[in-house]
Amino acid sequence: MTSAQIDRPLRAILTAGLIAGTFDITDAFIFSYLYRGVSPVRVLQSVAFGALGPNSFNLGLRSAALGLCVHFFIALTATTVYYLASRKLPMLLERPILCGAAFGLAVYVFMYYLVMPLSKIARTPTVSTVSLINQLSIHILGVGITIAFILSRFIRQRGAQR
Repeated sequence: MTSAQIDRPLRAILTAGLIAGTFDITDAFIFSYLYRGVSPVRVLQSVAFGALGPNSFNLGLRSAALGLCVHFFIALTATTVYYLASRKLPMLLERPILCGAAFGLAVYVFMYYLVMPLSKIARTPTVSTVSLINQLSIHILGVGITIAFILSRFIRQRGAQR
């Protein structure tokens, strides 16, 4: 495999993952502030809570920085999973809206019903109907469809090897 063949998928993964991650965290910042009056630092500390536990709220910007890193690590991991799956299932790139929506829903279920209960959060948080609608919407549109659509366009336009 040439370096160009490796670079194209890596650039596609980085582009899609960073954009989807930015959509997701921006939504969390806006929704948390408007709906609960919570600052972006507190949102990021709540992400770090999964690794640090309650102490994350006492560590200021250090835990917020960790939360931001964890958030983008998750977004890039989800993007990598979708890319690798698309190599075996070309339909994932051929039907990015439908498959991306299903993937976004799967990411939501995975995060809220597997990752969170296994983290220091140790449970699935209870959410209001408004919060649930927001979470499902951002995971379907901002995460799943964004990842699928960008990977689909990037890989087809750049002629990446499958």
